[in-house]
Amino acid sequence: MKQIIAAALISLLCAANVANAAVWEGTSVADAAAWEDAGEDAGVAGTIAWKAASETADMADTDISLDLYARCAVLMDGGSGRVLYDQNGDVPLPMASTTKIMTCILALEAMGEMEDGASYADSLTEADPDAETDMDAALNTDSETGIEQSAGPESDTAADIICTVSGTASAQPEVKLGMVKDDTFYLSDLLYSLMLESHNDTAVCIAEAIGGSVEGFAAMMNAKAREIGCTQTYFITPNGLDAEDENGEHHTTAHDLALIMRYCLTESPQRKAFLKVTQTASYSFSNISGTRSYSCTNHNAFLNLMEGAISGKTGFTSKAGYCYVGALEREGKLLIVALLACGWPNNKGYKWVDTKKLMNYGLSEYEQRNITAVVPQTGEIAVTDGQQEQVSTQAEQLPSVEVLMRSDEDVEVRVEMLQTIEAPAAEGTQVGLVHYLVDGSEYAVTSILTTQEVRERTFLYCLRELTHAFLLCG
Repeated sequence: MKQIIAAALISLLCAANVANAAVWEGTSVADAAAWEDAGEDAGVAGTIAWKAASETADMADTDISLDLYARCAVLMDGGSGRVLYDQNGDVPLPMASTTKIMTCILALEAMGEMEDGASYADSLTEADPDAETDMDAALNTDSETGIEQSAGPESDTAADIICTVSGTASAQPEVKLGMVKDDTFYLSDLLYSLMLESHNDTAVCIAEAIGGSVEGFAAMMNAKAREIGCTQTYFITPNGLDAEDENGEHHTTAHDLALIMRYCLTESPQRKAFLKVTQTASYSFSNISGTRSYSCTNHNAFLNLMEGAISGKTGFTSKAGYCYVGALEREGKLLIVALLACGWPNNKGYKWVDTKKLMNYGLSEYEQRNITAVVPQTGEIAVTDGQQEQVSTQAEQLPSVEVLMRSDEDVEVRVEMLQTIEAPAAEGTQVGLVHYLVDGSEYAVTSILTTQEVRERTFLYCLRELTHAFLLCG
């Protein structure tokens, strides 16, 4: 018996020496992107192999027709970004004055950067979404009462910007404020002219004040669109008037337009200020010199059409037709609707019919579900060159991730994990990922970690084991 045990342990000892002759390369991966790369080309990893398991259910047919007027329409879950209804949502079309939501949010963020004493253009893609600034004073509204106050020449706050009217701005076509060349305004006042009355000259004046020129501001708009995740959007003008240049036409898609609105409402550091402006019923102001006075009235009828309507922007040109993007918050749901080419004169009301239909569909058919409520059991994986044959694992618990889902939909939990891990490895070494998907789209991901340290099978370890075996047999 002693001879059999000795032979086995000697073989084990030799194997350990061979393994220790090479430099150990860890199998943990720093981030999810690297894991995805490894999964695509597992052969590169040598002895590393992948195993995949999924808990799936057949998805219900989502080809539901709501018989809309719009050529292109999207209903989006504003919380998760999930598209709940799509009708030609990725078809590029002109979007008219819905463009101005991008103009508005860039202007508000520029005011926030001014308050921090930084250059907005240089930090466009580095804004902290949680670094909100108090814009009540700059926007001349009372956050408690919602009363709109005239700005006047005494409202020059640290967060405000003076806009000087150029000949280009004053020459814009209707609809316009009626600006006079070389006149000056506070940006905080012009935001109401932009969003409530949709004035085209105001949009150009704002663009030139922030971007230095219309072209400079359009470059900022396109950079922000890419940052947000828009893939088929191209801005040429800040007001949405039909335009074309060597790179194409001024356009977006219903999906991209919904993404921009979602950014304005949930991700921008100036999301509260955006809501304040777009919810205002009426606003009065003057130029800085006080020689001219102006009044604006909100033309977003949707604010009064449905309970919970919180924001929106209309648009129309002869090429774009009637367009709309709006949002509603009710029953814990944030719903965003984007419509392009929703009728031409005399069908101005089509956009309200479609918007209500889509919003009601979202309210009645979808409920919030925590898709990370179930944490899968990940079991054990094999250990090579270790003092143990297997090591246990567990998935990290994620915070609640809410996604709007229909009652006939299920969450897909996809586990992606290494089959083996090479010793040594510390406790908490990442060995896989858990993906949470709904209808094929991923909304959350978490790591799978080892629950204990994995020690290497060294020469001294094998020697101790050999000695211990002889003593037991003795």
